[in-house]
Amino acid sequence: MRSFGSFSALGLRNSATVTSRTCHASDFSGRNLVDNLPLAEYFSFSKKGRIRICYNELIVSASTGGARIPVIAIDGPLAYRSFSTTVLTPDSSGGAFPSNLLSSKTVLTPERTIGLFEDLVIPVTNFHDEDKGFMVFPGDFFDVPIGKDIIHRVVLWQLAKRQQGTHSTKTISEVSGTGRKPWQQKGLGQARHGTLRGPQFRGGSTMHGPKPRSHAIKLNKKVRRLGLKIALSARAAEGKLHVFEDLEVPTHKTKNIVNYVNQMENTKKVLLVDGGPINDHLKLATQNLHYVNVLPSIGLNVYSILLHDTLVMSRDAVDRIVERMRTPINR
Repeated sequence: MRSFGSFSALGLRNSATVTSRTCHASDFSGRNLVDNLPLAEYFSFSKKGRIRICYNELIVSASTGGARIPVIAIDGPLAYRSFSTTVLTPDSSGGAFPSNLLSSKTVLTPERTIGLFEDLVIPVTNFHDEDKGFMVFPGDFFDVPIGKDIIHRVVLWQLAKRQQGTHSTKTISEVSGTGRKPWQQKGLGQARHGTLRGPQFRGGSTMHGPKPRSHAIKLNKKVRRLGLKIALSARAAEGKLHVFEDLEVPTHKTKNIVNYVNQMENTKKVLLVDGGPINDHLKLATQNLHYVNVLPSIGLNVYSILLHDTLVMSRDAVDRIVERMRTPINR
């Protein structure tokens, strides 16, 4: 299971220290940690079993002031797996973590192997960094093995297909000029020529020059779809895939987007992906920023993902992309 994000996303900004420990699923197997808890939610995590994430379970000492954090409960044949949990304990020195550290650093980083087709639980926020719950990403789309050769083939296919192919030169039959023989065949001591429109003369034709054509190459649809899955999985593995409840901005002012991008760490270029048509306010707010681009979900592609080091998607965009990739390929 991937990181839940910072403590700001979980609502834990109060002073407390963090102690990480690793527990095996066998410790929780057969135990019902959420009896009579109405807020317990279930998330499908593996084809071999289920994981129950309980938001109301307390596994902290009484001196923490009643802080609540998620607890993992195991159902089904998942007892052989191990997961990392985090327990809050009071600081022995009486101090507190700096607030900027808790809000900007990822604290929960469980160990996991990429490419196991496991479902991912990612926190959902918005432009105001408000907690909007969690969203489950299907593992067969967002946790596939990284294949650089597939990405290379898809990028070559995209770049070749977008070439205009409008380059053109004139052959000897298309060059304007007389068809008369410039001089007699013999007797003058000069080379013999039959036309002045040949390539050896100034203003003449071009032999074997380019003509308008399509540079597109063929690539199977399954390979194209796999390339998009790999690109999304790579961004999710790097922690550069963020999910927003929506991409609504209050006004068309550019400073709103600038302030948000400045809060993000190690970010140079951001790609915003919305489900449907782009909102007018968002379009106006980003059109003057060369490091922020906006795309609808139908236009999301591998090359655009690689050009931007951070990907921000709305809930609607994720649902539409998953639905599109699950659509059977028409032959």
